[in-house]
Amino acid sequence: MEYILGVKQGACIFCDFGSAPPAAYREKLVLLVQPHALVCLNRYPFAAAHLLVAPRRHVSDLGELPADEYDALMHLLRDACARLRTSTGAEGLNVGFNLGKASGAGIADHLHGHAVPRWNGDVNFMPVLADVRVMPEHLDETWQRMVPLFADLPGEHPETPPPRPPPRKQGGGSADSQGT
Repeated sequence: MEYILGVKQGACIFCDFGSAPPAAYREKLVLLVQPHALVCLNRYPFAAAHLLVAPRRHVSDLGELPADEYDALMHLLRDACARLRTSTGAEGLNVGFNLGKASGAGIADHLHGHAVPRWNGDVNFMPVLADVRVMPEHLDETWQRMVPLFADLPGEHPETPPPRPPPRKQGGGSADSQGT
C-alpha cells in the first residue's frame, strides 16, 4: 500500500533498472537484466523473496510486446520461478500479472509479473489487521541469497555476486531453531 498510495516521482523504476549499471543492482535489488527482460526483488513484498519480472520495453499490456520480447519475458518468468523454489523451498507459488490500475497494479504503466513463494498455512493476517507486513528476512539478505541462482542465465549480472549459499529450509523445527 505504501507504494500504491504514495506520490510517484521521476522515471519508471523498471526502465531505471533496465538501464542501471551492474554496480547499482544490489541497491536496486536487481537480480538479472537480459536484452528484453529483467528480474528484481519487490521492495514492498507480500512474502520474503517476492520477485518481479518485467520487460525492458515500457508497455502496460502483454499484447503490446512484440513476439520475441513476450517470449523473453515468459522464459525469464519461468526461470525465475524455478530459482525461487530452489532458494526458498516454497511448497507453491503465486504467479501472475495485474493489468491496469483496477486490477491492483501498483505500477500500471509498466507491465510486470509477480512470483510469490507460498507454504501451507502461511496465511498472514497482519496486512489485513494493521497494514503491516512481517518479513522474516531483510531484503539485502534475500538479494544475496538469490543473486547466485541467476548466474547461469545470460544477461547482465551484478559485478561481484556473493558465493552461492545453501537453499533455505521452510517449516519443521522449533521456533528456537529458526532464530525466532
